[in-house]
Parts: sequence; C-alpha cells; structure tokens
Amino acid sequence: MSDERERHIRERHPDLLPEYSDRIAGTLLAPDAVRRSSRSAGARLFSRWYNDIKDGKHVVVVVLTGQGVGNRHWVVTAYLARRLAEGETEWKKD
Repeated sequence: MSDERERHIRERHPDLLPEYSDRIAGTLLAPDAVRRSSRSAGARLFSRWYNDIKDGKHVVVVVLTGQGVGNRHWVVTAYLARRLAEGETEWKKD
C-alpha cells in the first residue's frame, strides 16, 4: 500500500488506522468474502469479520485492478463496517 493511500485511510477512516493496521493485511491474506463493487468497475471488496474490533466489525479493503498489461492491483481504501454494502459475491470462505 502506498504512503498516499495509507494517509488517505488515516484521514478518512481514523477508526481503522493506526490501531488496526495489521487487520488490513489479515483481510487481504485471509478474507471471509470477495465481492465486486457495485460503485466502481474493476474494484473488489475484500472483507473479514473481527469480533474484537468495536464489539464486532468487518474490515473492508477495496482493491482496484488496472486495465492493460500486467493488470496491476492496488489498495484504494479500507474501512470498518457493521454491515457489508451491496455487491456481487465472487468468492466466499466455506
């Protein structure tokens, strides 16, 4: 994740960073579900439920995939959510 994106998350979602920075990596490494964004083409929402964050919250990490050679992936933002937003589920943990 770039410094600029980390700064964005700290400014826009201070309830997530810096306290739960390790949960962003945990969500990307072992998500509960991956959904297509209903708001942004090419974006995927990786989500994982954590019981120990504010009486239970999802960490949602939004990853954008670029078009063209290499199909680069990058974190756009991350946030905490009580409920997940709409979006077609591409993958779900059994």
